[in-house]
Amino acid sequence: MTTTPLDAAHAAMTAAPEDDAARLRYYALLADGELFLLLEEEAEEGRVTPRLFPLEDGPVVLAFDTEDRLAAFTGAPVPYAALPGRVVAQQLAGQGIGIGVNLGGADSAFLVPADAVDWLAETLAHAPVAAEARPVAFHAPGGLPEALLRALDAKLVRAGGLAAAAVLAGVEYDDGRRGHMLAFLDAVPAAEGALARAAAEALTFSGIEAGEMDVTFLSAADPAAAAIARAGLRFDLPEPVRAEPPAPAAPGMDPDRPPKLR
Repeated sequence: MTTTPLDAAHAAMTAAPEDDAARLRYYALLADGELFLLLEEEAEEGRVTPRLFPLEDGPVVLAFDTEDRLAAFTGAPVPYAALPGRVVAQQLAGQGIGIGVNLGGADSAFLVPADAVDWLAETLAHAPVAAEARPVAFHAPGGLPEALLRALDAKLVRAGGLAAAAVLAGVEYDDGRRGHMLAFLDAVPAAEGALARAAAEALTFSGIEAGEMDVTFLSAADPAAAAIARAGLRFDLPEPVRAEPPAPAAPGMDPDRPPKLR
């Protein structure tokens, strides 16, 4: 079976159990990836009922990062829902339910305990804080850990079509404060909130303690965009794939119709 990104992240996490950055990368991929959740019955009108398995440490649901792994585990057709990992965590939070990921033979089999599910949901729920400040100078980003750059790159790859590009630069404000700024160029207005959250999550899951990174949105024609582009590190966002109209999405994959777990 093909090795998946979650397999690689799990291998890195288990190889270095004291490495917080490796553990955070695993949870970031778990949140951003699609999981195939085993259900008790077929989804009905956007409601899904996960099948619960009682374990000594409490009940768990079972989820797999590929349909093939789900099929190999069950050995027969079963009801399931394809959901973002973040949706699964947010819907299970506070119920004392864990997630069994890729159980049944995969090297990346892992039991996410209920308290880790709660932590993940709480972490994903944190919203960026709006603030106002006036930049007076931009400079090349410096002293940023590789973990943050990897986390940003992974997030921005998923943002194709939401902005033309993003630029990361050092910044100095008129009050003397210095830091780093991520500027999205020509962002889709309706996507600004999602892009700001993605940047905040990249910072959180990079493992930087007390880290801070400002986010702004600029038109590519804005003089400030040219100034930050001259100094900063540019991330070109991929063009969205143009395809035929898709078939109806599996429960939970349409952000306008999130699933309701019961």
